[in-house]
Amino acid sequence: MRTGGSPTKQEPSVTKSEWQKKLTPEQFYVTREKGTEPPFSGSYLSNEEAGMYHCVCCDSPLFSSEKKYCSGTGWPSFSEAHGASGSDESHAGILRRLDTSLGAARTEVVCRQCEAHLGHVFPDGPAPTGQRFCINSVALTFKPKKQ
Repeated sequence: MRTGGSPTKQEPSVTKSEWQKKLTPEQFYVTREKGTEPPFSGSYLSNEEAGMYHCVCCDSPLFSSEKKYCSGTGWPSFSEAHGASGSDESHAGILRRLDTSLGAARTEVVCRQCEAHLGHVFPDGPAPTGQRFCINSVALTFKPKKQ
């Protein structure tokens, strides 16, 4: 499990007040303060359109609609990050980090480029990866696939 490391691309240092100007209060709370949107409230939960989900903060591509599935948990779920090849996430747009904020060990998912908090990944997803990337809709923007 990858638990840190420095991003391959570094967004110029953005201050807290600059993030607050760029993002809505809910986007700021989730992505910059490691919050969570309420379950079943996200705009992308039921989105079935083909396309790519990008980071709301820096626009990096993070998850393909081809890897999205309905987990029933209340948040958009993906079986694999964009750019991953099996367990190799060195070319993916995400990083994994250890999160013990609730007293138990979980794996946080952050944007590789700007370190925005996206959600968490759990080992109870569908085959073949067995992963469930549980991602907040407000941390994402969706770009439909061009026909």
